Amino acid sequence: MRDTILSTSASMSSAIDAAVASKGYAHPEALVSTQWVADHLQDPSLRLLESNEDVLLYDLGHIPGAQKIDWHADLNDAVVRDYVDRAQFEQRVRALGIDESTTVVFYGDKNNWWATYAFWVFQLFGFRNARIMDGGRTKWEQEGRELTTERPSYPPTQYRAPERDDARIRAFMDDVRAHLQAKGKLIDVRSPQEFSGERTHMPEYPQEGTLRGGHIPTARSVPWARAANPDGTFRSADELRAIYEGEAGLTPDADVIAYCRIGERSSHTWFVLTYLLGYQKVRNYDGSWTEWGNSVRAPIERGS
Repeated sequence: MRDTILSTSASMSSAIDAAVASKGYAHPEALVSTQWVADHLQDPSLRLLESNEDVLLYDLGHIPGAQKIDWHADLNDAVVRDYVDRAQFEQRVRALGIDESTTVVFYGDKNNWWATYAFWVFQLFGFRNARIMDGGRTKWEQEGRELTTERPSYPPTQYRAPERDDARIRAFMDDVRAHLQAKGKLIDVRSPQEFSGERTHMPEYPQEGTLRGGHIPTARSVPWARAANPDGTFRSADELRAIYEGEAGLTPDADVIAYCRIGERSSHTWFVLTYLLGYQKVRNYDGSWTEWGNSVRAPIERGS
């Protein structure tokens, strides 16, 4: 697990956030509370990145000092169905005033759904000094904390990005096929209706191109949002173990692949299993159902 444990900025407090530590996570350093963020807003080595499903939310108000990261425009290649390459990632990070010494805290709407997605993409490039703000926008707003429409500006850095490492935490379709042959664990984090094949898209969302409904054979259904409390914070480690181990039959030493529609919801589950429960090998299949459900002769099961 050494290659996934997060680093700590020298200018930040090395103590684990007490509000996070009380929930019993394997790697509490991966999370910070809203109070921790409020206490560190003036720290020059902190960068807040807001990533939302609703890309207009940032302009309506954001945490002071926070910058916007658009999951589509900033993290995905403009032509190929893939993520930005090393040079593109390096350019974006430099423009945000971030380098290896900067502590980056991601947060966003919808239980930090897209914040964990952005966090996951940063991990593809080995950016270790990153955290998630527990509760995201929802909790910050519920607590009546300050929001601003002012856009901050930071001096660009000379950050040097390594080559993107897809093998460690990302799964492709061939990997999933091999995983099935090896009887590995699969977690489908979509809605129950998508899992059963009743729907080919999320409830209340448009159909986005999948031709077949159902799920990958042997996958267990654990909708991603079950990991969150009503206020957007993550459930305690004991509650999460009851879901993923007691119900879904996972174990910390299992080889697990999570998937959803395009890898966004499953990045949330990847974060939960990897950092909060300390699982050793979890990969996110970002091709997910839009690829599998459209592929010729890809095996599909239906029903719950």
